[in-house]
Amino acid sequence: MTDINRLENQIIKSLEVALEHSKADQTEALAIAHDSALTRFSNSSIHQNVAEKNVHLSIRTIKDKRIGYAATNRLDEESVCKTVDMANKIGKERPQDNEFKSLPKSKPARKSDSYITSTAHFSPAQRASAVKLIIDKALDNNLSAAGSISNDAAVLGVANSLGIKSIQPTTQASLSTVISSSTSSGFAGFVTKNIDTMDPEKLADTAIKKALLSKEPVSIKPGKYTVILEEEAVATLVSFLGFIGFGALAFQEQRSFLCGKIGKKIVGNNITIWDDALDKRTMGFPFDFEGVPKQKVILIEDGVAKNVVYDSYTAQKEGKESTGHGLPAPNSYGPIPTNLFLKAGTSSIEEMIASTNKGILVTRFHYTNIEDPIKTTLTGMTRDGTFLIEKGKIVSGIKNLRLTQSILEALTSVEQISNKTCLIDSGFGACRVPALKIGDFNFTGVTEF
Repeated sequence: MTDINRLENQIIKSLEVALEHSKADQTEALAIAHDSALTRFSNSSIHQNVAEKNVHLSIRTIKDKRIGYAATNRLDEESVCKTVDMANKIGKERPQDNEFKSLPKSKPARKSDSYITSTAHFSPAQRASAVKLIIDKALDNNLSAAGSISNDAAVLGVANSLGIKSIQPTTQASLSTVISSSTSSGFAGFVTKNIDTMDPEKLADTAIKKALLSKEPVSIKPGKYTVILEEEAVATLVSFLGFIGFGALAFQEQRSFLCGKIGKKIVGNNITIWDDALDKRTMGFPFDFEGVPKQKVILIEDGVAKNVVYDSYTAQKEGKESTGHGLPAPNSYGPIPTNLFLKAGTSSIEEMIASTNKGILVTRFHYTNIEDPIKTTLTGMTRDGTFLIEKGKIVSGIKNLRLTQSILEALTSVEQISNKTCLIDSGFGACRVPALKIGDFNFTGVTEF
């Protein structure tokens, strides 16, 4: 893996060169460097082992309210200067953005302990050893194993002409596996900044148990059922809320489910959702892609809509300050919460199952998408471990179902919440969420598998 100190110094130098070279009214330089490695396996054998090093430097310049953007994957002085010149040239051809006020000014941002050496230096042999453990356990049960394990070291650096200069290294590792028979499959996954906390044997046991328990699945009719959603499935619901409606741009453009709802109850009293990148139980950076320190933001408290998150552009529209949720510019999404939390409850999954007369246990969803962002209607499929519960016990696997369900309505019908939470890589960042027992969850179709 890359010498992290050398890479930090290289990034700092490139940011300084960009700011010194620019003749714009305001300039921002953002650098993201990755050193990542990945091992994939399928049909109980490793079939891919890859590593990649790359860097992305993006420049944003503002001259007479005309904003230019340009990017490169080189950090040498000549390339940096050419990229700044290109941003200025592009900006001259663009119309003025009269809603733009200013890039953010410098504020103190603390460093986090998000860089773990053992994660950065986890070797191909170590990844292969973890995979072998999973494959061997699957074969011992006459099952087939597939999945991937990866480790990544990254450095984020951002500086602007108003005094911001922030840099942060971080690491991330993930392991996921699907264990299959001819008629069933089971999933387990784990994501962390510290690979020493990863337990491949535990993940294998979880996925194997699901695959064995769901063999020869039965078919049930679509309809409304009590469901117990494990953490992977819950993270899908919560992360989609973040993407479609917890950001200020969606709110300002009247396409958020929170429009007209701030201060009003929108879900059950037992639901509290917030975003906090500085919580050690997640993997967030201490500042956003504009260099603004991240803040904890309560989004829903005891069922009541409270806030949205801001970047500098959307905050200045309302005379507010950024909450530190800016994405790399340019983007069409605006600010998004990327370190979401859902408050834990007092139950265990075993207690949820025992209290259910008839229901469905869902491991995770896939092929999910939003049909209606205002109604928060989500559609998708169950996958890799869907089970029928009768009289407080799991009685069989069931064939996968299609859901068509309002997320807010689901969170209004939460009957129990688990006392433990898991960190899930959600695709829009990370979510730390519990499992949920929900009444009247709507399934609208069935499959043949």
